[in-house]
This record gives sequence, structure tokens and C-alpha cells, in this order.
Amino acid sequence: MQIIRTKQAPEAIGPYSQAVTAGGFLFTSGQIALDPATGEVVQGGIEAQAERILENLCAILKAAGASPEKVVKTTCFLADMADFAAFNRVYGRYFPHCPARSCVAVKELPKGVLAEVEAIAELS
Repeated sequence: MQIIRTKQAPEAIGPYSQAVTAGGFLFTSGQIALDPATGEVVQGGIEAQAERILENLCAILKAAGASPEKVVKTTCFLADMADFAAFNRVYGRYFPHCPARSCVAVKELPKGVLAEVEAIAELS
């Protein structure tokens, strides 16, 4: 097992790692719309937040030697299922290969963000 850390994505805001590798896979922690430079939540609605979330996720994938194309499964959490279509527009640009996915609405997310995404990726 190896812990993955990068300054190109927000530091963990609790007792966990950005990601961990094990058994030939990368398991990321959930990423939210924090700007890694400022630590502040990105404003501008679901599309702006989804963009920042997925950029953070891509930075972690890169730090582990993976890429979005290697993602085999994501879990997506939305604060409001009414944002589903807008979220998908952004998500589809990052994952055109359509990995397996779960997407659920939750009551609340850290720091009041609109979405959170975690991923499992194959390591080559």
C-alpha cells in the first residue's frame, strides 16, 4: 500500500489521504470543489464546482501515475439531484469512456459544496 499526496489537489481536511494504491488499483478519497491554491470553495454553481472537483481528481490520478482513462469506477454525490444533468455535462468531458458509476443525492456535503466525487483507477 502506498499513500498518494499532491499539492496540485486540496490537502485532506480530516484524518485521511488524498488516495491510496493497493493491489494494482488507486482508490481516491472524495474530492470536493476546493481550490488547491487557496483552500476555498469554488463559487459559480454546479458546473464550476464539478470542473474543480474533476481537475482535483485528475491531479491525484496524475500523481499516482494514472489518468482519467484508467478510471474504472466513480461514486458521485450530489447535494441536489436537480443538478444531475448539469453535473453530467462536465463529468462526460472527463470520462468519455464511461466507467462504472454510482450517483446519489445526499443531505449535506462537507463545506456546503454541491458535489463530491471519488474514483477507483487501474494502475499500469
